[in-house]
Amino acid sequence: MLKKLTLSFFFLMLLVSCKTYNVLEEEQATRNMQDFSYDPNYEYRIRKDDKITLSVWGEDDLSVGSVYGIYNSNEVYGKWLLVDINGNIEIPKLGTTPVVGKSVPELKEEIKTKLKKWLVNPIVDVKVLNKEIAVMGEVRNPAVIQVDKDQNTLLELVSKAGGFEMYANLKSIKILRQEGENVRVTNIDLTKMKDVPNQNILLHPGDYIIVPSKKSKDFDKRISTIIPFATVTSAAAILIGLL
Repeated sequence: MLKKLTLSFFFLMLLVSCKTYNVLEEEQATRNMQDFSYDPNYEYRIRKDDKITLSVWGEDDLSVGSVYGIYNSNEVYGKWLLVDINGNIEIPKLGTTPVVGKSVPELKEEIKTKLKKWLVNPIVDVKVLNKEIAVMGEVRNPAVIQVDKDQNTLLELVSKAGGFEMYANLKSIKILRQEGENVRVTNIDLTKMKDVPNQNILLHPGDYIIVPSKKSKDFDKRISTIIPFATVTSAAAILIGLL
């Protein structure tokens, strides 16, 4: 009996904790869309905990996770270079290199310049492996989606997540974007069909898409709409703190 009461209490607390995610309730859409419009000058900036591959043509010992060949990689360093808490990576031969805040082209050019001490016209390629956008809530396949481009449209990402579910509240889709120490939250209304082209905003790696439920929906949500909040820990923390 005690065991059943304990389990019942645990389940009740779980339901209460889920209430925290009423971040998905409808809110009046904000119209500050300028920050999500196309920016020809935008480039992804490397962040802490990013996973970076380095390829130097014909130089296996200088490459980590090389794109130039299956085995062209310095196995001592593993399959990628992890940006540490101080914003550095350890590059073969070059040693500790600050990378946080730099764009990929900037880092490539910096590495090429330094390698010219030993190589003639080195061919260098740098990639960030964990450029991702999280899509959560009322979509068919909530997921953290890897993206290759620096600018991706909202509808493109929703499509990759399988499209909207029938209970999706298209009046109050939320976009979260980290801006330094702060998080910008923007609400999008996709029900105004004539305005959809303007609302199909451009997203950057690291953004979060939250598709809320309609208020008429019962609590029998699919578990998959809750799991992403647990797996995308940083998003859950942001949502709890803001809403």
